[in-house]
Amino acid sequence: MNYRKVVGALGIMLMLIGVAMFLPLLWSLYYGDADWSAFLITGTLTVLVGAVLYRLNDIKGSIRYKEAYAIVTVSWLLASAFGAVPFLISGTFTSFADAFFETMSGFTTTGASVLTDIEVLPHGVLFWRSLTHWLGGMGIIVMFVAVLSSLGVGGLQMFKAESPGPVAEKIKPRISDSAKTLWLVYLAFTVAETLLLWLFGMNLFDALCHTFGTLATGGFSTKNASIGHYASPAIQWVIILFMFLAGVNFALHYQAFSGRSLKNFWRNSEFRLYAFLILAAIILVFLNISTAVGQPFAETLRQASFQVTSIMTTTGYATADFDSWGPFVKVLLVALMFVGGCAGSTGGAIKVGRILILLKQSKLEITRAMHPRAVLNSMIDGKPVSNNVVVNVLSFFFIYVVITCISTVIMTLAKIDIVSAFTSVAATLGNIGPGLELVGPTKNYAFMPAWGKYYLSFLMLLGRLELYTVLVLLIPSTWKK
Repeated sequence: MNYRKVVGALGIMLMLIGVAMFLPLLWSLYYGDADWSAFLITGTLTVLVGAVLYRLNDIKGSIRYKEAYAIVTVSWLLASAFGAVPFLISGTFTSFADAFFETMSGFTTTGASVLTDIEVLPHGVLFWRSLTHWLGGMGIIVMFVAVLSSLGVGGLQMFKAESPGPVAEKIKPRISDSAKTLWLVYLAFTVAETLLLWLFGMNLFDALCHTFGTLATGGFSTKNASIGHYASPAIQWVIILFMFLAGVNFALHYQAFSGRSLKNFWRNSEFRLYAFLILAAIILVFLNISTAVGQPFAETLRQASFQVTSIMTTTGYATADFDSWGPFVKVLLVALMFVGGCAGSTGGAIKVGRILILLKQSKLEITRAMHPRAVLNSMIDGKPVSNNVVVNVLSFFFIYVVITCISTVIMTLAKIDIVSAFTSVAATLGNIGPGLELVGPTKNYAFMPAWGKYYLSFLMLLGRLELYTVLVLLIPSTWKK
């Protein structure tokens, strides 16, 4: 382990986070709120600490995988630790556990909150909560590679360590160009959704904050009732559309932006499965709640579409209390929590790409049982799936299930019911936010003891970095020089 490279890279990351803190400062000054000093102090301090770490260490040259894993994981921890300070200085929280939980939830795009009254918060704090989503959605390290590749830092290992999905996809020959392209597509969607929400009645501040939460599939809102605060069907359909798009592999979006045929979406097996699962779940939820709720057709369809897309993409926004929709819908939505978005999207959970590989491999094993001598291989989009990828996916699925089971048992030590314990784990490990019962869409995580908040924060990090990047650091040999 080359500690100087790790510390130097962490310094650059801290400088980026520090500069980002000056954006909520501007909103505080614009609205005349008193929280501007919290961002001025913390932003300046963060930039100075980062500059010192960078200047005292040499980071040029290639970075090995063990350094990449350390840089990525510690970057998210430091970003959450420093990002929690404005909450403390502004008086939003009085305990570091609450501030750290909220910030980790933001950067990992989980959207779980310990705040009981959001609308009383000053604009700078609200904007910082949402901005952490936007920064974490495409990835802090992807931003690092995109902006600072000119410093001569090898970014491929860090890109692979952070990028979501079974395979980190390069859409350009150079990894720095891939990172820049992903951020440009992300920025284009940000502008488009902000303009549409503003056009349909949101003020610019709320439009920006909800766009950040949508495209990052995060879920932080500026309103206590989340998107349910807005009665406008147009606003809700815009958010449904962009939640759906955020759950799609951004490489496909790039291909569409670059002028290639839109048929590339439907030619992609993962996208077809993703679209099918969302459509099928919407139909099932609609049929189930249409008889129980007794609402007009259009409103019922919109609520079903919104909640299914929100949970499946791991966004976590809400327009209704789905915890009251009956056992069938609740079980279905919990199942969707484990599916998530496509590989290469901003969504969390297991990912549709891995589910597709598991389905293909299961079908293959059934066929192999009938024809034991046949030479068979799983194929996706006309390409064979390597054994290494299959083993990786199977291992990931097994570890994910084991962590979910063990963590559920651990969370029952907080003296909560089994449904709340299980869904709090599923919602944080899958980076979703709301669960059921005590952590349902109309409630929050404020009641959790401090240790429970720290443990769920750890699960958020595990889920966002897709297990291996964090777990490898628990092996002592990783830290040897």
